[in-house]
Amino acid sequence: MKKAQIKKLPTEELIEKVRTLSAERWRVIHAGKPKEANRMYDLLVAARGELRARGSEAQRQLLKLLDDPDPGTRCWAAGSVLEFAPDEGERVLTEIAQHVDGLVGFSAERTLEQWRAGTFNPP
Repeated sequence: MKKAQIKKLPTEELIEKVRTLSAERWRVIHAGKPKEANRMYDLLVAARGELRARGSEAQRQLLKLLDDPDPGTRCWAAGSVLEFAPDEGERVLTEIAQHVDGLVGFSAERTLEQWRAGTFNPP
């Protein structure tokens, strides 16, 4: 998928794309494929930007992903909702940081640190 295609997806499909990409990205990272993981990251950033552009109703659809079984998906969604649902985002990031080992747990911890320091600025 290319970034330009993100704009054409209906919101529901865009949320599903975020779900699948955010989970798969961590598997690709663990497989030692940084180039592919970076491509997925760029798509996730584009999707987050597109949801922002569509307004709060579209952005709030990300809240559904906070309960996803995949910790990578929950981590991405929690970081993405901090700007409009900080309590929910912090709750999920804290849970991940405390209970998920490895890079996803570390990512949640770093996101929380930056958020609390006022330096978190998602692209």
